[in-house]
Amino acid sequence: MIGNLETFQDELAASGFPPLVNKLAGAGFRGRVATRDLGPLRLVSLDTPESACIGRGRDASDGKNLAVKVMTRGRTRIEQGRGDAELGPADLVLLDPTRTLRFESTAAAHVTILVPRRELRIRPAQIDRLIGVRIDGSHGPGALVSVLARETARSANEFREAEALRSAAAIIELIAVALEARLGDEQPASDDGLRDRIAGYIEARLADPDLSPPSIAAAHHISVRRLHKLFEDQPLTVAALIRRRRLERCRAELTVGGRTVTAVAARWGFSDPTHFSKLFKTTYGYNARALVTSNRAQTTKTRTADPEQDGGDQGKQ
Repeated sequence: MIGNLETFQDELAASGFPPLVNKLAGAGFRGRVATRDLGPLRLVSLDTPESACIGRGRDASDGKNLAVKVMTRGRTRIEQGRGDAELGPADLVLLDPTRTLRFESTAAAHVTILVPRRELRIRPAQIDRLIGVRIDGSHGPGALVSVLARETARSANEFREAEALRSAAAIIELIAVALEARLGDEQPASDDGLRDRIAGYIEARLADPDLSPPSIAAAHHISVRRLHKLFEDQPLTVAALIRRRRLERCRAELTVGGRTVTAVAARWGFSDPTHFSKLFKTTYGYNARALVTSNRAQTTKTRTADPEQDGGDQGKQ
């Protein structure tokens, strides 16, 4: 949508952005906003004239999303938190819609990805250090995020539901990798190293029904209390981390299709199908069975799309 300043600001607010005051906007202001959803992600493409803006932070209750801004054209200087980023084409920056924001830009185009904060699995203290910091979009993980953001913003409407969920999960993972890479020059403390080993241990044993805080603590020769202490400043407790990663494995397997919800849940440690179904819907906002139904419908559509070819194959046999 192309609109004047008032329409543009209304569209931004509806998309999840904080209110903006543009000191350079006049009667001739024209900006373009295009919003597309991809699974849990929202991609907002913006095309704006030269701007100098102040964004008022939203209430903490509106802070379920973080924003990854990717430049596609022009240059922008952004200040938020302790960060002060100078961005050129392809560069990206992590922003928090609940915090005050200042930026100045040339005529520019950019894509902003609104990501559920909980999906990134990055500690709050690390997010504080990353807010407003430039991430190079010309190489490494930042380049992959930059390219995917621009391409996905153009084609998100073409994805089927299952494709959208899998693609969103891949983009979220790449964003997390790019953010962690930006922190990579810091040497991990001993607790961080142990916590990383425990996280890897959990990841490798998600299908083990006996995986639990006591078994994890015993395997690493520490007390359960020490284990919980290691994770007390993390977004998820140990038990919640196990549960979340098992749910993500279930969602990925159900998206591919071929097995029942009950079978997939049991494979990843959920022995009670009713409990699993409730937990899945609470976490993702839709029923696990919807993925199976979607896959079956797509399979049926594919099989019936070209019956002549099927008959021809049988004739040849």
